[in-house]
Amino acid sequence: MSTSGPAGADPATAPVAPIGRAVLEALVPHKHAMCLWDEVLAWNAGRIHLRARNHRDPGHPLRSGDRLRAVHLCEYGAQAMAVHGGLLASGAGGVARAGLLVALRDVRLHVDRIDRLPGAIECAAELLAAGEASQQYAFRIHHAGDLLAEGRATAMLR
Repeated sequence: MSTSGPAGADPATAPVAPIGRAVLEALVPHKHAMCLWDEVLAWNAGRIHLRARNHRDPGHPLRSGDRLRAVHLCEYGAQAMAVHGGLLASGAGGVARAGLLVALRDVRLHVDRIDRLPGAIECAAELLAAGEASQQYAFRIHHAGDLLAEGRATAMLR
């Protein structure tokens, strides 16, 4: 399954039919409200671009009190990794191995909270390294063109 547009096209801008929430939930262990991404806009073997609109939901599972803090964008980044791994495994006829987030590096949060942002948030994640036992990704999360968070995440595969 390839959704990256013409050869050499940036997957973040390649026009594709979005992959919806039902498919995402089938690919990752996160279900219902804990599945944070709504759709995949583009992907290829090395990158993924996703969109979510749930950050304003008063019932968001990561919300505390009346706020959804920006630190939770790290979970959005980690779930981008899981979705990408699921798509890669599915494309190869298999199922992704479960992973455990073990490290966050160079995380920069550019806002304090995200629950008041009016539109969708989007993530671009890039696979930096993959092996039998681990994967490392870089992620950048935006809202209306403004950078909200960026960093790197490493997961150990079970």
